[in-house]
Amino acid sequence: MKISVWDTYVQKKDGQTMHFDILVPSDITNDALIYEMGKQYLTTKGQEGQALSSKECQYCHQEIASEEMVDAIDKQGFYIIEMEGCN
Repeated sequence: MKISVWDTYVQKKDGQTMHFDILVPSDITNDALIYEMGKQYLTTKGQEGQALSSKECQYCHQEIASEEMVDAIDKQGFYIIEMEGCN
């Protein structure tokens, strides 16, 4: 499966920065939908209500998904790679 990677930096409620990638099937190009996926993830981290728009989240590149990524995308529509400040 070919996926698009959206590079995302969100300011947490404590002022620190979360850096994570939102991975979606490459045929999903609706920015607003991708931001909603990111907001779903933020809710799981206790960061609901934080800003997530084109300022925080931008398309980066495409790649081929691993089996783990494909499984997650099949279940929830997206996959998150946590980079920094996500815990």
